[in-house]
Order: sequence, then structure tokens, then C-alpha cells
Amino acid sequence: MTDPAQRPLLFLDVDGPLIPFGAPAHPHPTHPVDPALLGAAANPLLTRIDPGHGPRLAALPCEIVWATTWMGDANEYVAPLLGLPRLAVVDWPEPSDVDARDERDGLHWKTRALVDRAAGRPFVWVDDELTGTDRSWAAAHHPGRALLHRVDPRRGLADGDYAALDAWLRQPS
Repeated sequence: MTDPAQRPLLFLDVDGPLIPFGAPAHPHPTHPVDPALLGAAANPLLTRIDPGHGPRLAALPCEIVWATTWMGDANEYVAPLLGLPRLAVVDWPEPSDVDARDERDGLHWKTRALVDRAAGRPFVWVDDELTGTDRSWAAAHHPGRALLHRVDPRRGLADGDYAALDAWLRQPS
């Protein structure tokens, strides 16, 4: 699987997986950030991003794509903190009647767009809002392998998450 077009995609959310929200008993950690990287208008939550995620993400055998409401801002503010290059970004479609129906049915608003973007390629979706409904829908509508991996937003991506992602990504197609 050396051809980049055949490598699995990893759709990565920011809020929750990379920016943990903590819990009252266990507040989120913060990390020092070079003020030049933050800029005057940057989100103060960026100090919650552990720069150690960058090398771990880069070591995964996949093509990483931002799948976040941060959209292009993920390349401006998040990628530099992680030492990652500019990554592809999912452009979310405008809301529609289908989205309203999906919401009533419990389907996450990102699910259809990510399955469409994968276009049959194997993919992993890392998010903190995934449910069984999303997994079932993806299994029924995506012809390739897919792993919809929910991250605990109180702690963000952790060792066990990386182990699960790496193991899945290294499985033969």
C-alpha cells in the first residue's frame, strides 16, 4: 500500500480528539505554546493540544484529512502546533432537508459527507460524537473497510486510541 491513492484515509476531528474538554475531577492538561504560533485571534483552547500527537499521527500509515468545523483554520493553527504539514480539509456541504431527517434518525451530520469523500477507499474517522447509528450507516453505504473510532472528549486521543488506529490501519485490505 505505498500508492498514496490506495492508503487509507484518516478523517480527524479537532474538538474532543485533539482538544480535550476534561472533567471536573480531572481537568484537561495544558501545554506551552509559542505565542507566535497562536496569533492575536487564535482560540485559547489551543493550549490544550498536546504537541506529542503530531509525531504519533504522522507515523500512522494513512492520509490524514481534517474533518472538523475548524476547516482551513486547522491548517493555520492546529497543524503548526503538531508539526504537521498542511492537510486536506473536508468541505462540508450546505445543510439540507436530508440533514434534518438524518438528525431526527440519530445520524451525525458529518457521516454522509465523509462516506462520500472516502469514495470507496478504506477510512478511519476519529471523532468524539460517533454512535452506533453512524457505524451502521457507514457499513451499509460504504463498500470499503471503515473504522469509526470514538474518542473520549474528556481526555482526547490516548495511547489505547493510537494502538487501535495503528492496528486497524496495518490490517491487509
